[in-house]
Amino acid sequence: MPGLVPGIHVFAATCYDAAMRSGRIPFKFDLADLLGKLHRMGKDRVGDVTLNLPFVSIGVSPKSRERKIAREIVIRLKDRRVLSAWECCDDCIDKALASLQEIRRLLVDKEVELSDLRDGPLYAVLEAMNLGIRQFLTFEERLHETRESGGPETREAYFDGLELLRGHLSRCLMQVGLLAGMEPPTDGLIARYNGEWEIRAYVPPQLTTDKAR
Repeated sequence: MPGLVPGIHVFAATCYDAAMRSGRIPFKFDLADLLGKLHRMGKDRVGDVTLNLPFVSIGVSPKSRERKIAREIVIRLKDRRVLSAWECCDDCIDKALASLQEIRRLLVDKEVELSDLRDGPLYAVLEAMNLGIRQFLTFEERLHETRESGGPETREAYFDGLELLRGHLSRCLMQVGLLAGMEPPTDGLIARYNGEWEIRAYVPPQLTTDKAR
């Protein structure tokens, strides 16, 4: 089909109203290894900023370069349409998936810039964002493989999954903003999802302590 991005799958043409989304959890983000690493790093640690991710909160002190890169990421991502628009048709789905690939490339580029700060807080949040996108795209690929016809249930699962990803990325972006030293926004994507993490959408990590070993 002309005009489509290779590897991006499109469902049969039916508009899916945002109000019809079920609120189900069609897949779960698995950040267990990353969260376990952060938990071990953060024990008895005091910092200028409290980094909050699912199941884990640690004190961190971002370096000036991390703050600079974090500020750029927030500015570039806070108004991305795929993270805030209510897609409902074939063309919208196609564009959303392509845009997620673009966001993923940006995050990888920033991780490369932070290669000498891999144990820093910003790299950890970017990795959480990348993992979320990668796992959503794997979920979407499975939907395509198991439901070639693209029926209503497949579309519903896709939109429920995309809504989970939006929440995940926006809350991660809130943490990036905190690392950048930016004031929390009062409108737009980040403000819309401001609040507690959707814990039921995450695989619980095994957070061991020294005494438990």
